[in-house]
Amino acid sequence: MSQKIHVHNKKLDEFKSKTLYDKLEIGQQHFIDDICDQHKLSFQELRQLTEACRDLDMWQEQSLETWWKKEFSQSVLKGPALKKYLFKKLRAHLDNLKKSEKAYLKAAPVVKKPRESSKVITQKSDKNIMGMCPVASEKTVCCNLRTIDAVENCAFGCSYCSVQTFYSKNFVFDEKFSEKLNSIDLQSDRFYHIGTGQASDSLLWGNRNNNLDSLCTFATQHPKVLLELKTKSDNISYFLENAIPQNMVLSWSMNTQTVIENEEHFTASLEKRLNAARRVANKGIKVAFHFHPMVYYQGWDTDYPELADRLMHMFSPNEVLFISFGTVTLIKPVMKNVRQLGYSTKILQMDMVPDPHGKLTYPDDVKIKLFKTQYSSFAPWHNKTFFYLCMEKSSIWHNTMGYDYPTNEEFEAEFGRHTMTKLRG
Repeated sequence: MSQKIHVHNKKLDEFKSKTLYDKLEIGQQHFIDDICDQHKLSFQELRQLTEACRDLDMWQEQSLETWWKKEFSQSVLKGPALKKYLFKKLRAHLDNLKKSEKAYLKAAPVVKKPRESSKVITQKSDKNIMGMCPVASEKTVCCNLRTIDAVENCAFGCSYCSVQTFYSKNFVFDEKFSEKLNSIDLQSDRFYHIGTGQASDSLLWGNRNNNLDSLCTFATQHPKVLLELKTKSDNISYFLENAIPQNMVLSWSMNTQTVIENEEHFTASLEKRLNAARRVANKGIKVAFHFHPMVYYQGWDTDYPELADRLMHMFSPNEVLFISFGTVTLIKPVMKNVRQLGYSTKILQMDMVPDPHGKLTYPDDVKIKLFKTQYSSFAPWHNKTFFYLCMEKSSIWHNTMGYDYPTNEEFEAEFGRHTMTKLRG
């Protein structure tokens, strides 16, 4: 018997290195060890248990140890039947937490993800700086956005961000950025919507490497391009001090202050984002807003409509080119990174289903509830500003907006017609 126990323990030690066990606090590890001794866990059971322990800790929910001991004490089962019962109950407990509106505890301190030690470098690169939006697809109603990678990597610490998994930890500027912009071949007779906020925040870096100078020149040379600079910052000094091409729009990722405080670390506050947008609009520069990602939490149905109302009071619809809605989408490398870091976040506390691109996101009914509520909140602007959904299938459009576009080309054309007409007006 002792030989069998020794073999099992040796196997378990090998398993632990392939799970989150080493990332747990010492007390949590001791608790996991006790369960291993009591129930002779398989690798999959150990993985589930360490992941649950990590998640509950990050979500600031009741600890796994407290929950487990309570359920253990209330059961009369023993042996394999008890283990099966406890794991079934645990899965149900986690599912219930994920399906419910998550509760951000205002009294609880938010342990922010720390800034990493990174370098800002400028280097030569053979990479093509322009391409299609990485989620452009015929599987969803898509605006055919093109992207320009002005910088690689972002210094903000949003918990849900996929950019953090694409690049090295350094922030990289392309030495030949201006030359590459000049060499982009565009058809002179067609509309293009081009954004620079996919690989990094568009305004965070200001005019470093003369990137904003180069982008303004590019926009001036291509009057049929709508050049969008998307941000979560309030770094707008360049735009207040320089002449800006008419076909350049500054867009802000908007979220409630609750989400900003808990999930969008190091970004500008809601107040600072709104004030920055107001200041550039005062100068005559068009602005836009992306409610993306909308998060399903206790209070969302009050907080998001209040933000919509505030926007409509701060801006006129003539100043706002477009407003989009989107929600949380996660790729597995991001989820792995979130759990490895282990900082306070509820972003993984959500009911996840695959979207048409294979990413994990909210179920359709949650998305429709989020989008429909916010779209309705902007009812006074429905015929005055262009609204759209980002990366969503046609059924979500119909249930939210009451229509969709048969093809991505028709969506792109309508987007161009509306925005460019407003720019000229």
